[in-house]
Amino acid sequence: MSNWYEIKNINELDSPALVVFPDRVKHNIQLAIEMIGDINRLRPHIKTNKSREVAQMMLQAGITKFKCATIAEAEMLAQCNAPDVLLAYQPLGPKLNRFILLIKKYPATKFSCLTDNIAAANEQASAFSFANLSVSVFIDLNVGMNRTGISPDKEVIELFNHCKTLKGLSVVGLHAYDGHIRDVDFEAKKEKCDSAFKIVEVLNAELNLPTIIMGGSPAFSVHCKRKNIECSPGTFVYWDKGYTDLCPEQKVQTAAVLITRVISLPAAGKICLDLGHKSVAAENEITKRVYFLNAPDLKAVSQSEEHLVVEAGEGHHYKTGDILYGLPYHICPTVALYDSVYTIENGEVTGEWKNVARDRKITI
Repeated sequence: MSNWYEIKNINELDSPALVVFPDRVKHNIQLAIEMIGDINRLRPHIKTNKSREVAQMMLQAGITKFKCATIAEAEMLAQCNAPDVLLAYQPLGPKLNRFILLIKKYPATKFSCLTDNIAAANEQASAFSFANLSVSVFIDLNVGMNRTGISPDKEVIELFNHCKTLKGLSVVGLHAYDGHIRDVDFEAKKEKCDSAFKIVEVLNAELNLPTIIMGGSPAFSVHCKRKNIECSPGTFVYWDKGYTDLCPEQKVQTAAVLITRVISLPAAGKICLDLGHKSVAAENEITKRVYFLNAPDLKAVSQSEEHLVVEAGEGHHYKTGDILYGLPYHICPTVALYDSVYTIENGEVTGEWKNVARDRKITI
């Protein structure tokens, strides 16, 4: 077998399945450390892998700071004894109550969260103070993605000054995610990332906060070169076809592969695979959901819950039972579709990693 993704004992693995190559994961972790230079500035997002095993690999590599999006992801990190965990979300209502329970259950982990408006800060401070806690918070800035965050202008100064009057929380930094910047050309991407960062930099010149957290995987190659800021890539551990195309300057290895089989030959020129909506992220248009490493010319034409029909052309050679190895275009929501991933070492299935944080709740 000459292709890195091929599995010798593939007949022992049912499909659809998601497999991971630990050696490639280790390579990607080390690459991120090398790119940033100072491991203390690396705060990986755990949303992509959702597994204790990958978190432990990062901890063993010397990484101590992490970012996550859900209470379950935060709890999984605490169960791995991660020293520093940012919930990159603004917890309010029942989620705020769960966050407080999390902090109390895992005192060895330092937790922080986001805030982006005065009403939210008031609610958070009141709950933290009532629980006899003082929690670090980052002001979340909207630098163009228009998803969350406060407008990076005088409103930030007002929010910061208001937070200083509150008991129960302490503003320790600024957080900005520029995931809307999607340029393939590195210089174009750098120019836009620099512009977004300049806004944050100007604000912090007035606030003088100790920590700025900036960007995700697409902008990592730009922000990792800055001094005195933390970077939080997430997808880099597994990578995917989408970021392979979007970020050619990053020498990250794809480390997660979908396994699917031909299950039917429904019509001339068409084959059906067991790779439906429940098996691969389906938010992109149908030809941008999976790329087949060993069949790059196949074109997806329709998909349902358990089936993917692809055009193979007249006189194709495919038969039922044939194995296809696919790269998802978006690995993060693809991982969330699987209870576990199977590990591949030396071309063979060797184990299983549970995606324990794919659920919204572990114990809290």
